[in-house]
Amino acid sequence: MALIKLLVEGGKMVPGPAVAQQIGPMGVNMGEVISQVNKETQNFKGITVPVHLNVDTKTKKFTIKVLSPPTSELIKKEAGIEKASGARMKQKVGNLAIEQVISIAKSKHEHLLSHNFISTLKSVIGTCMALGVLIESKDPKEVLQEIAEGKYAEEIKSQKTEVSSEKKKELDNFFAGISKVQEEAKKVEEAEKAAKEEKKAKAATTTAPVAPAKK
Repeated sequence: MALIKLLVEGGKMVPGPAVAQQIGPMGVNMGEVISQVNKETQNFKGITVPVHLNVDTKTKKFTIKVLSPPTSELIKKEAGIEKASGARMKQKVGNLAIEQVISIAKSKHEHLLSHNFISTLKSVIGTCMALGVLIESKDPKEVLQEIAEGKYAEEIKSQKTEVSSEKKKELDNFFAGISKVQEEAKKVEEAEKAAKEEKKAKAATTTAPVAPAKK
């Protein structure tokens, strides 16, 4: 058996040089592989998913195993964002409810080495922190402290994943306000940077030596 490791967007695997290079030498039907992979990963649309393709080199038969997507990909999908914050300390990119974080932890638990669910949940919260995603309108570090103090115990014990429309609206409104403040701060920062560059360029011009006039 030969193992081929693929990384595809859920439901959107397409033929290409990289795929052909891995699958071609195995002698299997590439069109059939792509069709089955897309069928198996259709529930992960918009998410990059690891896929293991086990090929019997003699019979050319194959089996497909879809692995759990990276935690970061699940968080980005849940938060409705395409990429993480490039400056997580001052630029937040999303705001999740604790129920959404619990949902992600449930889908990852059996694939991680965590001994218990709370460890998996803390791991997901740590990834939210790295991506610049708020939880319950707070810094994930604060949420970790609250969990240690017993808050969200009921939600965690019951592994609640449903978020009420009222709560979702409240979280969205809070993040809209955060986004507005961040955008205004970014404009100020860019204006200050442009002013410094202009001042620097002007100083360089006024201090440049003047060539003596030719006689």
